[in-house]
Amino acid sequence: MSREHREPFELEPAIAWPLDGRPRAVLVGAETDQRRERVEESVEELERLGETAGVEVVAKVIQSVRQISPATYIGSGKVAELRELARARGATMVIFDEPLSPAQQRNLERALGLRVIDRSQLILDIFAARARSLAGKLQVELARLQYLLPRLPRKWQHLSRLGGGVGTRGPGETQLEVDRRRVRERIAVIRRRLREVARTRALHREGRARVPFPTIALVGYTNSGKSTLLNRLTHAQALVEDKLFATLDPMVRRLQLPSGTRALLVDTVGFIHKLPHGFVDAFKSTLEEMRSADLLLHVVDAASPQAEAQQEVVRRVLEEIGAGGIPALLVWNKIDLLGGELPRFRAGDGIPISALTGQGVEELLAAVDRALASGQERVELEVPAARAEMLERVYRAGKVLRHEVVDGMVRVTALLPAKVAGQLRKEMREQRQAAAE
Repeated sequence: MSREHREPFELEPAIAWPLDGRPRAVLVGAETDQRRERVEESVEELERLGETAGVEVVAKVIQSVRQISPATYIGSGKVAELRELARARGATMVIFDEPLSPAQQRNLERALGLRVIDRSQLILDIFAARARSLAGKLQVELARLQYLLPRLPRKWQHLSRLGGGVGTRGPGETQLEVDRRRVRERIAVIRRRLREVARTRALHREGRARVPFPTIALVGYTNSGKSTLLNRLTHAQALVEDKLFATLDPMVRRLQLPSGTRALLVDTVGFIHKLPHGFVDAFKSTLEEMRSADLLLHVVDAASPQAEAQQEVVRRVLEEIGAGGIPALLVWNKIDLLGGELPRFRAGDGIPISALTGQGVEELLAAVDRALASGQERVELEVPAARAEMLERVYRAGKVLRHEVVDGMVRVTALLPAKVAGQLRKEMREQRQAAAE
């Protein structure tokens, strides 16, 4: 599609594809006195992100610098070395592992003569390619526009074509001011639409809350195997790929536990180290699925050398979105890749499983049963025999300890999830008040 016929605010991808094949990139990480640990691991993860986006990595560079240059991030001497390396390897772009300021990005592109993007831009590009639902597309567009807004001075040529004719520019308003105003207006429109999405999802959650099923959310680092576990437990057909951010939109399926309890299992978007600025804000309606859960299954890639660091990233994001206090079970996935040795596991410190082969899944389900049962309440109800639907909810939601019929009333003692117990008590109070009136 030609630039002149683009729809308003259609954002160009961060990665430009050359005519002769895949984009070829040099990856750059910076090691300073304050930041020496895990730089190499972070660049390796950046390589996986690049592969997910279809980029061919031709070189990886970790530069040791005394301090970050406000102009070029790595200093002019290092930039000259990077330019020669990129030319020698036939690179078409350079990807930095750390966020770049708009000025650094502009200066680096001028000095290198190549497209320059940072980790945040790469992640947002992957999100844009993988979002499928309307909500996912809106969330991605919001995050990308928030990223673009401070970088408009180098983007104005594209946005200047978004509108023409009478009334598009006020007196004395520069093209850059017009572009900034239009981006802000578009951000406001997307926020309004996402609030509508959030309201719709809230209604869905309220509907699920009225059903006497506890909700279990799968959370974890990207590519930890959450979708594979969802498929294993519920026979869902969720997309499974050995790529980062294979799925972005939440999926809800019914789960049957060994005790007979039925639950709702929710798969959610994976987290990653150094999330793009605005990610949590843009994906708030999706992340709220975690906050409303009764139990979290924190899935960790046991075969990853960075497993502990990935756990900490997930815990930090859960705290940020207000889900840190929800009961959670730690699930060590992919133990089939460890050759039978589980050096990282200790008694009581997580449940080792393989979602791919099914190993340990029965133990996981039993642990979920116990975790949900620990939050149950002993409830004594006296229900009219005519209220068969209420009795059915009691039997579906929990364990009935006693059942007897006296004078047309059914007396039931049961262990029920706290949420269901509260709902039933409320209904019984309303029933008594109606009878008294």
